[in-house]
Amino acid sequence: MSDVYAQYGCGWSAPEGWRNFDASPTLRFERVPLLGRLYSRNEKRFPANVEYGDIVKGLPIPGNSCQGLYCSHILEHLSLNDFRLALRNSSKVLKSRGVFRLVMPDLSQLIENYVNDSTATASIKFIKDSGLGRESRDRSFKSFIIDWLGNSQHLWLWDYNSIEKELKDMGFVNIRRANYGDSTDKKFLEVEDIDRWRGSLGVECQKL
Repeated sequence: MSDVYAQYGCGWSAPEGWRNFDASPTLRFERVPLLGRLYSRNEKRFPANVEYGDIVKGLPIPGNSCQGLYCSHILEHLSLNDFRLALRNSSKVLKSRGVFRLVMPDLSQLIENYVNDSTATASIKFIKDSGLGRESRDRSFKSFIIDWLGNSQHLWLWDYNSIEKELKDMGFVNIRRANYGDSTDKKFLEVEDIDRWRGSLGVECQKL
């Protein structure tokens, strides 16, 4: 049996040879027989090999089955409690010594940029770049439903020290700061996008 590689929060990035999961409500609607073919909120539809999977609830993958697991700019959209559930569920699907690589906004870098910006708009730029604020608020019922079902807002940000502790507490080992394409397992190059790594925090670790 070949090694299983999976990613969650994949969006439209769905290479062959990977189990590609996304928790978008739009994906669920697109997968409704007949009706789902008629509508898509996005400019294009999810690839056919994207499966619905919510890491907070647990992916539909057997435990201890994945050699590699990947997520890019997903964990910052979770509350602290849901983030910890996501780490636990990530550990569950990995084999012993399986590799977990993740990318997210770097809180340290965002703060450094803010501190070193002496312009009058520094705080506005910080809030925009952090994804924690809103420039406007649509109070329509449609907007309420989209906010309720969606997960576009950032809910928690991390620096390396804080996420390293969370990973250690969850039992991960060999934790290190990672850069684009630097894994010894070159399979990850199939899912990594260099643009999503720029200015971001990358981490690689293994399940004990």
